Amino acid sequence: MLARCYRHFVKSRSSDVLVIGAGVSGLTTAVLLAERGCHVRIRTTEAPGETTSAVAGAIWGPISLGPRDRALGWARRSHESFLELAGVPSTGVHLALGTVASREPIAAKRPEETLLLTDLRACEPGELPHGFTAGARATLPLIDMPRYLDYLTRRFRAAGGELLRSPVSSLSDAAGESRTVVNCTGVGARELVGDPGVLPVLGQHVVVANPGIEEYFVELSDSGRWASYMPHGDRLVLGGVAVPYAWDRVPDGEVTAGILRRCAEIRPELREAPIREEIVGLRPRSESVRLKVEHYEGARIVHNYGHGGDGVAVSWGCAYEAAELATGE
Repeated sequence: MLARCYRHFVKSRSSDVLVIGAGVSGLTTAVLLAERGCHVRIRTTEAPGETTSAVAGAIWGPISLGPRDRALGWARRSHESFLELAGVPSTGVHLALGTVASREPIAAKRPEETLLLTDLRACEPGELPHGFTAGARATLPLIDMPRYLDYLTRRFRAAGGELLRSPVSSLSDAAGESRTVVNCTGVGARELVGDPGVLPVLGQHVVVANPGIEEYFVELSDSGRWASYMPHGDRLVLGGVAVPYAWDRVPDGEVTAGILRRCAEIRPELREAPIREEIVGLRPRSESVRLKVEHYEGARIVHNYGHGGDGVAVSWGCAYEAAELATGE
C-alpha cells in the first residue's frame, strides 16, 4: 500500500488523495486513507465544527437509504466501529439505553439492522409517554458530534493528513490537484458536480443544559416534526424538524419553541432547562447514496454523498468502501 501511494504521489500531482469536504463522511474517509499510508489533503469550505455533521444529534439506528442491500452493509460496519469507539472516552461516542416510540402502530417487520441489537425489546404500556401507542427499547451508540469531529480531526492529523480551509470551485480544480479525488461535499454536490438529485432538507436542534437525563428518546414520525433528545454529558440535544428545499441556516424561533414544547411534554423538567444553542444544518437528501467511481480529466473521482439524515449512521461503512475505491483495492 505504501509503495502504491508513493508511486501515485510522484506523478506530478500535489497529493496522493484529495478529499473534498470535512463533515463526517469526508473526515472518516480521509482518516482511513491516511492510516493506510496515503498522503491525504482535505480541502473544505467549512471547518469540521461548522458543517452539517456538527449539528447532528446523533445516534446509530435503523436507516432509510438506498440502495438497501449496500446500505445495510454500511450500517453494520459502522455499528461495529462505533461499538469499538465507545470504549475510548476521548471519541465522544458512548452507549446509552433509550426508547424509540410512535403515536401510530409500528410495522410488525423489524428492520434488518436491528438484529444487531442484543437487548432490543418492545416497550411495556407503562413505559410509553402519553399519546404514544408503541415503542421499543435498546442500547444504541450515541455520538457527541462536536467532540467526535474533533477526535476525527486529531486522528487524521496524527496520521499525517493536511486539512485546508480552501473551497474547491470545480471538479476540474480538484482533478488538477490530484489524480485521486474523494467527493464528500454533501448537499454541496448539487453545485460541484451538477447533481440536481441532491436536495437540502433543513434540520434544527436545540441544545440545552442537561438536567440529569441519561436515556435517549426518538419519536418516529413522517410529519416533518418530532420529539427527540440525545444526552451527551452535560448537554442535551433536542429535536427535531425536517424541512425540504430550505437553504436558510438561520435558527427559527418558532421551530425552537415547537421543539421545546414537544420534548417538555415527555420530560417536564426540560421546561426550565437553559438553552445553550440553536443549531441548523442541511441534510443532503437523494434517492440513492452516490458511492461510485467517475473518471474525469485524468483523475479518479470517488463520489461519497447523498446520505440524507443517516450520514453518521453509515459513515464508517461508506468510508471503508470509498477508501477501497480510491486506492483501487
